Amino acid sequence: MMARAKSADILPLATDSALVTIILVEDDDADAKAIRRSMMKARIANPIIRACDGVEAMEILRGEAGQIPSRFIMLIDINMPRKNGIELLSEIRSDPALRKTVAFILTTSSDDHDVTAAYELNVAGYIVKSRVGQDFSNLINTLDGYWKIVELPDIT
Repeated sequence: MMARAKSADILPLATDSALVTIILVEDDDADAKAIRRSMMKARIANPIIRACDGVEAMEILRGEAGQIPSRFIMLIDINMPRKNGIELLSEIRSDPALRKTVAFILTTSSDDHDVTAAYELNVAGYIVKSRVGQDFSNLINTLDGYWKIVELPDIT
């Protein structure tokens, strides 16, 4: 079982500071492990920082859990305890220092209300886990291509 966002959850897979860090906001341990396994299988060396909910994600983004990476994307689940993904995105977009954050929703919810709410908060994409399947390899390969060709803003 993965612990809450502490220094042990900052999983440096490489030392290249030019790599895009993935901030994974996911309360389901099995999904978090599957994403990490898929990255290792695809030989993707980007660092991963995991938060188990929106409260922990904001602690990471505000530097309360260690140094904030300058280049990152977020993968955010919607259905989480304490602060869900939509609430997290709303807080990120209302913070002048964080509003440029690139975020994808990765969730079990295909509810039209959730999809609309996420896109109103300017997500880069809305991905339903059941369409990805148990093996996250295709998703990881797609994201790997994405962050290699787009220019990401420095947040810090």
